[in-house]
Amino acid sequence: MRIKYLRVSTIHQTGNRFEVDKENYDLVLFDKISGTVPFRERPEAKKLIEIIESGEKVTLIVDELSRLGRTTSDTIQMMDYFNRKEVTVIVKNLGLQSRTNGKKNPIWSLIIATVSSLNQLELEFIKERTMAGRQIYVARGGVLGRKKGTTESKRQFIEKPKSKKILEFIKKEWTLRQIAKQLDVSTKTVQKVKRIGSELNLLTNE
Repeated sequence: MRIKYLRVSTIHQTGNRFEVDKENYDLVLFDKISGTVPFRERPEAKKLIEIIESGEKVTLIVDELSRLGRTTSDTIQMMDYFNRKEVTVIVKNLGLQSRTNGKKNPIWSLIIATVSSLNQLELEFIKERTMAGRQIYVARGGVLGRKKGTTESKRQFIEKPKSKKILEFIKKEWTLRQIAKQLDVSTKTVQKVKRIGSELNLLTNE
């Protein structure tokens, strides 16, 4: 069974560029979630693991290794799992696959460890650049957060696209932590949406 796994970091990304060849697979699984979330905790990834555990012979295809994980440890743990289950993993942008003729590719582990380390390093660089940008902004007189003297009504807050999305998951009885991971927000934000939604009687299922 040929399965393609896709992931984008936020709900605002469509992932269309990853779906152009989906007709070449038996199944396409698409998670909209941060790459820092462990693979086993992702909704669509869980479906993949269920298929593997059922005994199905699986070939897993990803466009980039970073789709499986942004941390070296999680990526390597999942690769070990796939190897134990004799899942053939194909990383398209590397032109590399984990198994050939039923046997593990001898250079697979070395390359995967190297690339996953680079992916994690890239993520750290992004965080550092973001923090540096904020520091420069503040040093030049900028103010982070809401401007002084401005207020936002409960209705304005709850009408925001992200708040509406959070409300949808709350109605589906997802936990605060699950919603926070799925939408890449803090649990404090989810709690605020839940509180205001309850105050405005917006949590009843239609």
